[in-house]
Amino acid sequence: MTSLRSKVLCQAERICSNLPVFLNTFLVFSITGEVSYLVLVEAPLEAEQQKSEWSGWWKAVHLLSQYFMLGNICWNALLFVKTNPSIKGVFLGGDGLGQGWRYCYSCETHTPPRCSHCFDCKVCVLRRDHHCVFFGQCVGFRNYRYFLSCLLFMWSGLLYAMVMNAEVFMVILKEGVTLHSILLLLVPWIMLVSGQVSARAFAFAFIADTCVVGFLLVSAFFFFHLFLLCRGQTTREWYSSRHPYSLGLLGNLRHTLGLRWYLCWLCPLIPSPMPGDGINFQVTGSLEPTR
Repeated sequence: MTSLRSKVLCQAERICSNLPVFLNTFLVFSITGEVSYLVLVEAPLEAEQQKSEWSGWWKAVHLLSQYFMLGNICWNALLFVKTNPSIKGVFLGGDGLGQGWRYCYSCETHTPPRCSHCFDCKVCVLRRDHHCVFFGQCVGFRNYRYFLSCLLFMWSGLLYAMVMNAEVFMVILKEGVTLHSILLLLVPWIMLVSGQVSARAFAFAFIADTCVVGFLLVSAFFFFHLFLLCRGQTTREWYSSRHPYSLGLLGNLRHTLGLRWYLCWLCPLIPSPMPGDGINFQVTGSLEPTR
């Protein structure tokens, strides 16, 4: 009985840990499908423009742009999840333990500076930034490039989707700011269940709302990590107001995104070797916290 209960709990824990990944995937493809529908069917709205040659080019450019962003989101997310950021398989020995090394009692080994133990991943992670619940993976030295690139294309994709959905908001509000239109924008689920709107109207309103909320959330994450990148900090170091590893803007870009930092954001398949090893870091300031 105890064994069965533990198996059920482990299975439930596994499903809950993977739920954000499935939810993110569903939302990304739902938004892409809705925007594709808007481009192919709904826009441009004028009959003369729909039959013109310009309309075909307009649709082709929009479709190529959105699937370029979708491809980069999916490929960066896949490489982020597949790239192991932990100390597994990494030789941590050397000429001796220097300043900043600590002993991890969970992993039973000495760990280098900027490395810390993740109790979700159950392992120490090199240059650990944080554990990303949306991907179920830690952000560390080896996969930070893919994480930041994924945020970049999610931000640009949601901005694009929000602009394309401006027509949806105008259609909802065409009769003015009424109680019906406000409720459809704020609580589309209730409007659907109560039979006040059709499934089609609900789908458009829900995805339009998701674009706005998602854009605001991703903007906060993206610009926060750009701020950390410019300062040469991790999220954990930001909490303690320490940035002793800042090498200047260009140096931080190279040591975070690789030697081809100016190209690697275009495609995750562009090789961009890291100049460091994730173990040794050049110290340019005090290692003591300021607060």
